[in-house]
Amino acid sequence: MLRAVFASLLLALPAVALAQQTTKPAAPAPASVDHPRVVMHTTQGDVTFELFPDKAPKSVANFLQYVRDGFYDGTVFHRVVNGYMVQGGLYSRDLTQRRTRAAIPSEADNGLSNLRGTLAVARGGDPNSGTAQFFVNLVDNRRLDYVSNQSGLTWGFAVFGKVVSGMDVVDKIASLPTRAQGPFVGDVPNPMVVIDSANVVGEERARPASTSTAGTPAAPAKVAPESTKPVAPKKGEKKTSAPKAA
Repeated sequence: MLRAVFASLLLALPAVALAQQTTKPAAPAPASVDHPRVVMHTTQGDVTFELFPDKAPKSVANFLQYVRDGFYDGTVFHRVVNGYMVQGGLYSRDLTQRRTRAAIPSEADNGLSNLRGTLAVARGGDPNSGTAQFFVNLVDNRRLDYVSNQSGLTWGFAVFGKVVSGMDVVDKIASLPTRAQGPFVGDVPNPMVVIDSANVVGEERARPASTSTAGTPAAPAKVAPESTKPVAPKKGEKKTSAPKAA
């Protein structure tokens, strides 16, 4: 009798263990990182960017803050080099600089490459001099990628997003004729391309009306020396030469 009971218990153990296994809650899946999107309404059309906070958290947070502050509203694409990149984010319609927040550390070593359609932080010779300016790569500019931290020349430029809609608008901006204007000896598109407004997708109603282009622009800062203007390198520059201002 005891043997029969013991045998029954042994037979029941696998079933109990199996029941425990089937009822054990599964481990939660790793949370996916949200990729916010920003829409820029320009005088040439709309461009939508997808941002990569998982790869460039500081660059994305910096860009989003400028967008939410209405900083880009009424600024222009002041530098256009067809076959290379289009750059904007600092100058008002009269080509005076707006006052920016402090510069951010470079995240160019995040593994992202300056491929066509990517969005990157513009800077000067110091890798950690990026503020509000950005540029969109018109072609695969791998020579702008991070190589090493030995110098500003090898640091490259930090990619933090990409165009997901409106690349045709970017190409249209790139095809505009350019001229010298204001403090720039060339590359200013004619007609001027203005960012009427920019907003984070899903936050359209949160934007205050006072940040429209009809409002008072941010106080302009003094024009910095050419060696410190946060810009992308000139087309055709070799890696052995320092980045030059626009």
